[in-house]
Amino acid sequence: MKTEDIALFHRIVETGSILEAANLLNLPKSTVSRRLLSLEESLNIKLFHRLSRSIHLTSAGSHFYEKTLVMLADLDQTLADITDNKAELTGHLRILIFPVPQIMDIVSKIFAFMDAHPKFSIEIITSTEPLDMVRNNIDIAFMVNETFTELDMVAKPVLSETMCFYASPEYLAKAGTPRCITDIEQHNSILFRFPNGKTFNEVPLANNAVQAVTGNLCTNSVQLAYEATRLGRGIGYLPQGLCNDDVAQGKLVHLFSELPAYVGVVFLVYPSRRFLNLTAARLLDYMLNEFSAQTEDTPLNKAKVWV
Repeated sequence: MKTEDIALFHRIVETGSILEAANLLNLPKSTVSRRLLSLEESLNIKLFHRLSRSIHLTSAGSHFYEKTLVMLADLDQTLADITDNKAELTGHLRILIFPVPQIMDIVSKIFAFMDAHPKFSIEIITSTEPLDMVRNNIDIAFMVNETFTELDMVAKPVLSETMCFYASPEYLAKAGTPRCITDIEQHNSILFRFPNGKTFNEVPLANNAVQAVTGNLCTNSVQLAYEATRLGRGIGYLPQGLCNDDVAQGKLVHLFSELPAYVGVVFLVYPSRRFLNLTAARLLDYMLNEFSAQTEDTPLNKAKVWV
């Protein structure tokens, strides 16, 4: 019985399908089926009830899953302890990143970790939609609050961004310039749809205030909202870091600059450490250490979440 086959069994349980597990692990379905059968034969128990269109854990399979989750986590922790952080990191990690403006800052740190540990591979997925991290075999993720809903997720703030209102000179020449924040209700705004389906009809401001907005364009993409704002489609509520260069070049106008800044937060999210293998745990610790210097002077734990 191999620990790799037990880990494979976990992926089948968590995806609910041999085919989905095979796709996640980039393995032929026949290989996954063969290794599962070999595991069952070595244990001399049946782990799944196999039906024509689905599989379900047997009582023995459910018991084996719960016990081996702890066993594999303990094994990885033991390896970490006895090697004093010098164990060679191998395997394949899947990282989910909400497409935030600082995405390349995140990715550059991941690349540096890869360079220091060249024996493992990484898959980076960008998405604004919520994904079940365990079912989709996601090891760690960088998310805003509305994109993770699992109760057993651990979320630590790592990045912050100031949100501001912007419009193009072309839009303002056509529609006029709003002078106070309530004037925006008479303008066309670029609306954002949360991953949970709720439309951003009220934008959060500093000090727990909100402002109603309306518009004829809605998107779930920060980048598309930015481009639409630059093209004069309406007023955008966008990350300041994304728009600074456009303001300096006269391509966008920063509106309501007298308003107190609203600060949003990006979180590093991961399942309970019992689900993390050694490589994922090391990457997690590395990323937290790398970002700690950027957040130690910012009260991220008190800031709201932006999308």
